[in-house]
Amino acid sequence: MTFSSTSLESEATPAGDSSLETTLESPPASGRRLFRAFVTDWGAMLSTAYILLIVLMAIFAPLLTMLSGWGPYQFDQSAIDPNLGAVPIGPFGGISAEHWFGVEPGSGRDIFARIAYGARVSMTVALSATLLTTVIGVVMGLLAGYFGGLIDLVISRVMEFLMAFPALIFMIAILSALPADNRVVLLVIVISLFGWPYLARIVRSQTLSLKEREFVEAAKASGASSGRIIFREILPNLQSTIIVMATLAVPGYIGTEAGLSFLGVGVVPPTPSWGQMIAAATPWYAVDPMYFVIPGVFLFLLVLSFTTLGDRIRTIATSGEARS
Repeated sequence: MTFSSTSLESEATPAGDSSLETTLESPPASGRRLFRAFVTDWGAMLSTAYILLIVLMAIFAPLLTMLSGWGPYQFDQSAIDPNLGAVPIGPFGGISAEHWFGVEPGSGRDIFARIAYGARVSMTVALSATLLTTVIGVVMGLLAGYFGGLIDLVISRVMEFLMAFPALIFMIAILSALPADNRVVLLVIVISLFGWPYLARIVRSQTLSLKEREFVEAAKASGASSGRIIFREILPNLQSTIIVMATLAVPGYIGTEAGLSFLGVGVVPPTPSWGQMIAAATPWYAVDPMYFVIPGVFLFLLVLSFTTLGDRIRTIATSGEARS
């Protein structure tokens, strides 16, 4: 038998996530009820549909580029006008049956192909960083909250140390000093390094409360080991908090990857990245605005979809537990 989580620790909540300071004290609502509420929520369903579209685009990027006829690294010099400064030929940045989203000014590379492969980079970095930060944050938070004492002191000081850093500046500095090889892996590691304390602080605060509950005391009295109590009794009661925090972390990591690539320390050219494409489009926005608009819209809608989905999950879970 499980019991739901108690109050989230507001001081550990990242900026913009003040809505996570919700107190959850009722038993978990049934999965069927929550699913029914989810599928009848238009915001959640539209966000999920767009996220699935981007995921499928990333997975099937090679197949999609085969259908379009242009790869992300191919140059089509016939699609740009050298007499006009290599501006794409045709309206809206050269959008045509041959180039579905037009071509890049100056190079003639197909924008659709680079959007599809750029989705791979964004989703790989964001989902991998979310998975890694969630695992580290949950484990550290559980250990600090359950055992207390020296373990809690050490983990809490490490969390405070990392949270005190201006993360973006240090990410830029670290990535600038590291070699360009395996940049996606480096992005995941660096983002995770500064990302896990936020979830860990919340898990710690809830664990401190849950370990005093009757079901934990009963498990201790029955001779259950600390590992069993942590992962069988306490962890299941944190699942709604973990899901909401993980969902809300994804758009932040997508934006971080795009921002680092925009600044030139993220994904290294010619590997496609939406942030990199937006940076390359800035000198051309006056003569070819579509080159700037297309990756910008894809990035905006993906961040918005994950943010909306996370907020809807939090709302549905909270309202469902309140009715139980």
